[in-house]
Amino acid sequence: PAEHIEEDMYRDAEEIEREKVLPVCETGSSENKLSVAPEMDIIEYCRKEWRGNTPVAKRMKKGYEAVSQKFTSIRRVRGDNYCALRATLFQALSQASELPHWLKSEDLILLPEKLLSKYDWIKQWQLRQKLGRKMGELSDEIKDYLILLKKKWETMSEIKSLVERQAACDELFTNEEEEYSLYEAVKFLMLNTAIELYDEDKKGKKVPVFSWLLFARDTSSNPSQLMNNHLNQIGHTGGLEQVEMFLLAYTLQYSIRVYRLYKYSTDEFITLYPNDPEEDWPVVTLITEDDRHYNIPVRMCEETSL
Repeated sequence: PAEHIEEDMYRDAEEIEREKVLPVCETGSSENKLSVAPEMDIIEYCRKEWRGNTPVAKRMKKGYEAVSQKFTSIRRVRGDNYCALRATLFQALSQASELPHWLKSEDLILLPEKLLSKYDWIKQWQLRQKLGRKMGELSDEIKDYLILLKKKWETMSEIKSLVERQAACDELFTNEEEEYSLYEAVKFLMLNTAIELYDEDKKGKKVPVFSWLLFARDTSSNPSQLMNNHLNQIGHTGGLEQVEMFLLAYTLQYSIRVYRLYKYSTDEFITLYPNDPEEDWPVVTLITEDDRHYNIPVRMCEETSL
């Protein structure tokens, strides 16, 4: 199936060189660290990034041009292996008009305690830069993150002016402590979703196809391995793999639409996670050159916005 990750055949010297210089521009700013850079004209951005005339550069230019029919600008997202979570959450919060029903649930706050008492292996959960804690503290810590996620989402959804909400969102994503706490909350909810899907499948209930793919990998044949080898690594040694983008979408109950530029002119150029989202799920749009780093297209062109 299309979901499996394929080796990137398009990586040429130009792209590899470009990657070496990236971190400098990502964090070189001495002002408050904006995790999501201010918007820039999308065609201009492409010109700046892809000066050469290699096959890969030509493909990227065509891809950006296609995206520019729908969106006029792009915002660069800081690349530190959280970028898929950052781009998705930033888009979801900046569009939030109401609190999702899964965040309204009373049980949300009890989740860490409930899961930790049921699955001993969750003690191995790795919190950002705060490793090796006692069990009681871990569930309290994650509980705080979930409360924060709910509070921030609520705050954003109560701001009716788009401009003000965008500003509040920008503000939130300059506060490192809070921003990374939100990612921990989302990762924990992803684990919970994975456990639910795994259990349902074991009981013979119908589960989405991506769930089989998620647990068909040698490195994640069950939720415990998924946590240790994948979720614990996000933001440290790796980002989200394709199949984990499905898990993210499913967890947030958002449909994630991604322009995958290196797939330009194939039927995977625009990929939806999940492929068959529920009718009422809101949609966020991301853009990627390589399925590793995600940026955000913004400002829909007037005539194409629904």
